[in-house]
Amino acid sequence: MTDPIPGRGNKPPRLLATSGCTAGKGPRRGRAFGGGSRGDVRAGDGPGRGGPPEMTAALAREQFPALAANPGIVYLDSAATAQKPQRVIDAVTAQLAGQAANPGRGTYPWSTRAARTVREVRERTARFIGAESADEIVFVSGATAGLNAVALSWGLANLADGDEILYSPLDHSSNVYPWVNLRQVLAQFGRRLTLVPYAVTATGEADPADILAKVSPRTRLITATHVHNVFGSMTTLEELNGKIGSSVRLCLDCSQSAGHLPVDVTKLACDFAVFSGHKMFGIPGTGVAYFRRRVHPELAPFLPGGGTGIRLAGGGLRGLSMPEGLEGGTPDLTGIAALGAAMDFIEDLGIERIAAHGQALTRFLVEALREVPHLTFLPGVAWSASPAGYGIVSFRIDGVRSDDLGFALSSQGFYVRTGSHCLPAGSGYEDSVRVSVHVYNSGQELGRFAGCLLSLVTEGG
Repeated sequence: MTDPIPGRGNKPPRLLATSGCTAGKGPRRGRAFGGGSRGDVRAGDGPGRGGPPEMTAALAREQFPALAANPGIVYLDSAATAQKPQRVIDAVTAQLAGQAANPGRGTYPWSTRAARTVREVRERTARFIGAESADEIVFVSGATAGLNAVALSWGLANLADGDEILYSPLDHSSNVYPWVNLRQVLAQFGRRLTLVPYAVTATGEADPADILAKVSPRTRLITATHVHNVFGSMTTLEELNGKIGSSVRLCLDCSQSAGHLPVDVTKLACDFAVFSGHKMFGIPGTGVAYFRRRVHPELAPFLPGGGTGIRLAGGGLRGLSMPEGLEGGTPDLTGIAALGAAMDFIEDLGIERIAAHGQALTRFLVEALREVPHLTFLPGVAWSASPAGYGIVSFRIDGVRSDDLGFALSSQGFYVRTGSHCLPAGSGYEDSVRVSVHVYNSGQELGRFAGCLLSLVTEGG
């Protein structure tokens, strides 16, 4: 029996022995985070009573060697990293087993072939996210590196004393800490940067009304998360169109949306966007940072070195050209090739089809979890009267630590994320369980998961 969470009731549930973990009857519904019944929102079957159309799942699972080799495992942590399809593995193997050469560093065929790979994947990436030009695509090591690239290449060069950045303190640390670090660096040069937090709605979205209320003549950047990594809600900030000055830049973290649903940076009207390859079937260590053409004259090199095209003149660095000017050093050719293969895989399945599958699974999961007693939803789709869902649902069980629950679930083959999920300290959501799905998951798997959770979480005595 686990210790109760501080502040909870003094009659916590207990975790049953995990043998015979099957779906059962749900005597009462879970409640949305913050209290209150959510029985007024009901749009699907409970655990063990069917699910959404399987769509891509049966076909897709066979294409992932790790899942095909472990049929007893239900992987529900795709928001942390996606499993890798055979096509991506083949691309990595071919790159490592093939003709090794440094792209752009030679005129011999191996080097020019490597340079062509980088160029073609860059062009493919631009089309994939709706960028107007390939020179808006910068290859980085991941979303964290991409957001730091924005902070250092744009922020250091453009922010003056007294300027402001609007941000959410409930976003992933990678969309919080770079701006805090930027503030500290600017302070060393006598420039004061103010970070202005904005509110998040009960459905987990950035509150556009609060943002508009906090925009001031000194606002220079608004940064947001396109799909939240814990709440699973979407923020587009389209409500700001035409209501903020042309000098205000918009940055979006698309780590949980790229590869899950259509992303069009031109329609989103953002100036910066980032995502990681490994969350969309690529491999760790490769990501993308989008820099809209209108900000190119505002950029300064943040990683100067070989391959950037920057020249030394007049005692300083001159001639920043995009995108090479922000890609110092040898590119991650293997990761770039894997990213290209991942986009091929996604486009073969169909991004609209993938999005529809994720939304159907999310709606089904929320309704199934309402049958689990003592379950408390975090902000997100569970609060919405018309739930869309983007593959992420987070919750707590009163009186049970998330790590204990995660261990019990993993012993039955359900792999979920537990803990703070990289939210900054003090968020108030440090201990929760996150379920995140992708194309290889099915309604049947989620029905079994909800049934197992229902069996594990029972009234203590």
